[in-house]
Amino acid sequence: MKQIICALITLFSIVAITPVLAADDTPVFELRVYTTHPGKMPDLLARFKNHTTKLFERHGMENVGYWLPTEQKNGDKLHYILKYKNRAAADAAWKAFAADPEWIKVRTESEANGPIVAGVESTFLVATDFSAIK
Repeated sequence: MKQIICALITLFSIVAITPVLAADDTPVFELRVYTTHPGKMPDLLARFKNHTTKLFERHGMENVGYWLPTEQKNGDKLHYILKYKNRAAADAAWKAFAADPEWIKVRTESEANGPIVAGVESTFLVATDFSAIK
């Protein structure tokens, strides 16, 4: 786990310095950060654990990992990374996921007591040739 985190930190540094355009056949990773409404992190984690990760896989998204910061500041945050065959596959997967009737039902039911997610950040990344994860 520590090696993966170190590799990701290195990857983020390289990507920030050198813009890279992914070729059509280059796998891409998506770093997503969700901020929850106060007190809603248990609801978000349950939704991911029981439903969302399986739906992601069904739509061609590979679950790489999910993390919680050791210290939460300004609300609760969930960080996770998905892997796709390429950027076009990512776009198609999200479009299909958003329209999936099972996802719509799960989201609606899980938000019966109010919205869970207050904000979403998304960054697409490509691995360097020396990255441990590709």
